[in-house]
Amino acid sequence: MDRFAQRIQSLRIEKVMQALEKNNMKAFFVERRSEVSEKVAAFLPEGGTVCVGGSMTLFECGVMDLLRSGRYRFLDRYAPGLSREQIEDIYREAFRADAYLCSTNAVTEKGELYNVDGNSNRVAAMLYGPRSVIVVAGCQKIVRDIDEAVQRVKRIAAPANCLRLSIDTYCAAKGECVSCGGAAGSMAEGCRVANRPCCNYVVMAQQRVKDRVKVILVGEPAGY
Repeated sequence: MDRFAQRIQSLRIEKVMQALEKNNMKAFFVERRSEVSEKVAAFLPEGGTVCVGGSMTLFECGVMDLLRSGRYRFLDRYAPGLSREQIEDIYREAFRADAYLCSTNAVTEKGELYNVDGNSNRVAAMLYGPRSVIVVAGCQKIVRDIDEAVQRVKRIAAPANCLRLSIDTYCAAKGECVSCGGAAGSMAEGCRVANRPCCNYVVMAQQRVKDRVKVILVGEPAGY
């Protein structure tokens, strides 16, 4: 990215950060994915209980390596050999965590976080329970408004995640949600497969608990 494009991106990120702060979410910025772990570590108590939502962003930014360093009591949903029942126990235990880490499907210029979940353990913990929620988002997830956020999920995030998880959906085969053909369709419109990952749609706007939610924006793309 040349310096002119970088300046425009910086102005947009500054606008988003100001909007997040107005919504009582603490905003931070790092230039590179390699800087994310150090920033995250500053918010985590040594020996504290930490948990994560499903997120490729956390893997790509090295956050999972940090959490597995032994410095924390990490409720690792990805640990080998876990049964489905054990994984769901971790989902529930996450509500009592000192810190919950995840990404978001989109961040609007109005300082809103938009997320779509299937199991919905991620959005549930983001909304209530953990004392601190740390959201890491690549710059490509910044959108103008909720309408653009909806389309981002339907055309980018959902198809990529369905391919990654081998879920047999229309979007995995065609590269976009079935509701994108012709009329754009409503926020929740889509396919009817049994294991559809797009079930619950959550917009986080102004927060009651100031700075409980911390958003780290990354100057590079990260995740879907």
